[in-house]
Parts: sequence; C-alpha cells; structure tokens
Amino acid sequence: MTDRHIEFERLHNFRDLGGYRTADGRTVTPGVLYRSDSLGKLRDADWDRFLALDIRTVIDLRYPWEADAKGRVPEPHRFTYANLSIEHRPYDQAEIDPDIDPWRYLADRFAEVTEDGVEEIRQAIELIAEAEPGPTVFHCTSGKDRTGLIAAFVLTLLGVPDEEILADFALTELATERLTADWHAAHPGRTMRWPAYGRAPATVMELVLADLKARHGSPTAYLTNHVGITPHTVARLHARLLTPTTASTEPAASTAPTAPATA
Repeated sequence: MTDRHIEFERLHNFRDLGGYRTADGRTVTPGVLYRSDSLGKLRDADWDRFLALDIRTVIDLRYPWEADAKGRVPEPHRFTYANLSIEHRPYDQAEIDPDIDPWRYLADRFAEVTEDGVEEIRQAIELIAEAEPGPTVFHCTSGKDRTGLIAAFVLTLLGVPDEEILADFALTELATERLTADWHAAHPGRTMRWPAYGRAPATVMELVLADLKARHGSPTAYLTNHVGITPHTVARLHARLLTPTTASTEPAASTAPTAPATA
C-alpha cells in the first residue's frame, strides 16, 4: 500500500496520521495517532504487531451492538477503551440503490453524523487530546466513514490544509478491494447491490467540508461553535500531536502520500 499504512494480515486500513504538514510549517508527529478498521479482527501475529506499537488508548466509533457482534479490541483492560458511537442512524451500504449519486449520498450520511453525533464527536476529540501518554488509535468497521470524519476533524484542528485532509480520506481506496472481499466472506449468498461499497474518493470529503462551510461558516467554526471544542482542547491537541515550531519561515510543502484519483 503506502508507507503510511501499517501492514497486518487481517486489518486492511490501519495507518499512521503522522507526517502531515500544517499551514504554519509544523508536522504531525508520527507514531502517536493511528486510524484503523475494526480492531475486533486482531489475533495471532497481528495482535503481536499491534501490541508492539505500544498503543495506550483505543476509541471505538461503532455502535455498541456492532462491537458486541463483531468483537472489540482484544483484552480491552490493557487500554483506556472508549466506545463512542458518533453515528445514530444505521444504514446498510451494501443495499444502497445503485442508481443514486454515491458520493452525494455518502456526504448526506456524514451530514447526519455531524448533527446527531455532536456529543460523541466532542468526547472522541477530547479523549485524543487528553489521553494518557502513549499512542492512540480510533476505528470503526472499515476505517472509512466514521473514522474518516474524526480524522478530518482532528487534522483540521491541527491546521493541516484541506488538500491533505482530502488525500488522507482517499487513501482508504487502497483498501477497498480487501474490504469488499471481507464483506463477501462474511455474507455468503448475499448480493452486494451497491457497486461503490468500500469506496472513499476525495470527492466525498470535499462535499462534507463544503457542506460544513455552507451551514456553519467553516469546518473549524463547526467544531468550535457547534461541537464545543474549546481553545484548551485545541492547545492540547497541538501539544500532543505536533512537532515543536522551528525558526524557519518557509511555507510548508505538501508531504501527503499520493492518493488515488477521485471518481
């Protein structure tokens, strides 16, 4: 995949959010914040590889019933574990009408999350900011939509430019084939109606950010005024996740890995 992805046998979308540059020239520190698909799939060599990352905090963004059915991170007592379901209106992506605009449809589901899940979004971001020393990981089922939204919000608060945020979202496209194969293995005999299952083109996140701008003025204004992210939390995110400032005044260069082309 990319050097941002960390390879596992059963996880397909585990990656490091470190390395992105901010508008003021700082860098998101590698090895401190990760995003992933379901950690309930961890076992054997994958579990050993996960433990080697020395992760201390796990944020599970799925519904509690999803975690009960599919499993939580093994041995949750090892971690500060929080189950914060930011989505409140479940839907089955495999059954979506194939004739609708897939990217507008997904952006509309994201809009529901940004309104319904305000409390859990705030709690997740605050936990990332205030977590005990050591790396943190947040995840949902595929590490695509709910995980992608929290990643976009954290990167926004860190001052990462929109183009980098879009590129990060689109990196899930590199995992789509394996995520789709997992669905077929888990649902023998079912037909997947929606051909865009597992897709995550940058277009989706571009629509989401544009919607937040139209409704709230900007994604940052949404997070501060609507979600309630305080200056203290922003300062803690910067202190925990960004490298120290330097004397250089040169503009930040893009260091985002090449993302797949949008649809």
